[in-house]
Amino acid sequence: MTIHARFCAFLAALAVLFTAQTAGAQVYTQAGFEAYLAQVAGKARAEGVSDRAIREGLDGLTINNRVVELDRPQAPDSPGSSYPPFAPYRERHVDAARIGGGQRTYAANASLIPSIEQRYGVPGEILIAIWGHETNYGSYTGGFDTIRSLATLAYEGRRRELFESELIAALKMLDRGVTRQQLTGSWAGAIGNPQFLPSVWLKVAQDGDNNGTRDIWNSRADTLASIANYFVEAGWRRGEPWGVPAYVPGNFNRSANVSRLNAPRCERVFERHGQWKTVREWKALGIRPQGMIPDDSFAILFEPDGPGATAYLLTSNYRVILDYNCSNYYALSVGLLADAIR
Repeated sequence: MTIHARFCAFLAALAVLFTAQTAGAQVYTQAGFEAYLAQVAGKARAEGVSDRAIREGLDGLTINNRVVELDRPQAPDSPGSSYPPFAPYRERHVDAARIGGGQRTYAANASLIPSIEQRYGVPGEILIAIWGHETNYGSYTGGFDTIRSLATLAYEGRRRELFESELIAALKMLDRGVTRQQLTGSWAGAIGNPQFLPSVWLKVAQDGDNNGTRDIWNSRADTLASIANYFVEAGWRRGEPWGVPAYVPGNFNRSANVSRLNAPRCERVFERHGQWKTVREWKALGIRPQGMIPDDSFAILFEPDGPGATAYLLTSNYRVILDYNCSNYYALSVGLLADAIR
């Protein structure tokens, strides 16, 4: 059945969906899915997507029930719940294998990195660390049909606004020369070496090797330049570290370091951050950086495992890593892996 023909089933499918919703149950049917895709086709066409790309992307799709199952456990932590320790996470994500892989990947791309660093101002080891965290340096980028996954998640409806916009972005990628076969990745729609969502590819992907394509699947130059451009767009400050470990004296007054930030997103992440001060001000309070960081840099003090354990002074560049993946432990482990690679 073509996309145009699916409009004919739309009203009947709506009745099925309405009955399910009023009964308080979620019922997913192929007829309802096809009717929903007809709606998406109309929206995509209104945004300039060609009929060819719509047909290539949406014709013949079926619901991926495995994707629905994987999405169900993705519930946010409840406010006030405890935080897991960082140390075990660090041991898993900044281990000898990942460090060694990062050093080998850095060496293999040594001819590319200087020019990318010069153009974008993001250290090569940070780019390699992101690549390592996302796909183990490209060894596994995911095997799910991206368009089918996004269509399923949008139809499911729990986060329809997000996934419907990403589905239309994936169709736009087809109009920009990306092949249907390239659009494979994680179950949630992330693609390529850096695991970009389609809208991110449209916005920041780069042609690092100047061959006329933005190939984040096969080109190392495009992969590294695209990650670097993402960081620039997110506000990376050239020449500033992401952060450094810090010594905190036993008499430090933590009650005076409570942040009053009202975070618009990722509340559980940012509620753990303290106040912004210059490194010079932190030093005056007895905090001692265990690495190179300018005295006039602004930073927050973060103790992921509480008083007496490892502490860090984190700059605004740490917040840029959070923009890539809004998890304190992810961002910390990216920074620490980058340091180990360097």
